[in-house]
Amino acid sequence: MKVTVVCEYNESMSSPEGVAAYPEGLGVCLKEMFGSFGYETTLITYDDKRHAEELTEEVLKNTDVLVWWGHWYHKHIPDAVAEMVADQVNKGMGFIVLHSGHHSKPFRRLMGTSCNLIWRENEENERIWVVNPAHPIAKGMFPYVDIEHEETYGESFEIPEPDELVFISWFRGGEVIRSGCVWNRGRGKVFYLRCGHETDPTYHNEKVREILHNAADYVKPVMRIDAYAPDHRPEAPEGKF
Repeated sequence: MKVTVVCEYNESMSSPEGVAAYPEGLGVCLKEMFGSFGYETTLITYDDKRHAEELTEEVLKNTDVLVWWGHWYHKHIPDAVAEMVADQVNKGMGFIVLHSGHHSKPFRRLMGTSCNLIWRENEENERIWVVNPAHPIAKGMFPYVDIEHEETYGESFEIPEPDELVFISWFRGGEVIRSGCVWNRGRGKVFYLRCGHETDPTYHNEKVREILHNAADYVKPVMRIDAYAPDHRPEAPEGKF
């Protein structure tokens, strides 16, 4: 299976906290993690000067699962790239969106809503509760996964009602949020996982890594198409009998 990781670089990743969390770099961590699952993995990095130009239509057509992490520079991604991603999801590509990628252009295009939420940077405990124990993404996670330090997100989270709700997170300050959600879009699946602030080593947590392994397997293409069915007016089949 081919996985493409799109990961933003921002200055907080070079802070002492960011380097301590991911000395190899957050993007490299994600690439190596999906590679350790046995997937052929490519990393594309963007920032305020690089706008993910390598993410071409050809790359997307050859990607089974696209993973997206972004934060500061959502607006630097061209609208055409967001449109191409949405198009390939509708044609069957899997899409995993992480943490502040909830405001990424491709995710918002596929959701059709603002995707706004409330947030606090406070380094408090997050408890990810499994609300659908039978779901394949939740395999091995019941009853919950604890993350010692994370950024807080909370409701209301302005997203469409998930087709499948897998996790709800609770934070020490009392906030809760739908933190593991699946949507069907066309022939593809979208999975959003809330955790993963760039100055917290969340993606080194073995349980979080298991969740993402489960998720990649779950959203991978079942049926990939090259083109949509034609919009036409056929002859009534009754006339042929």
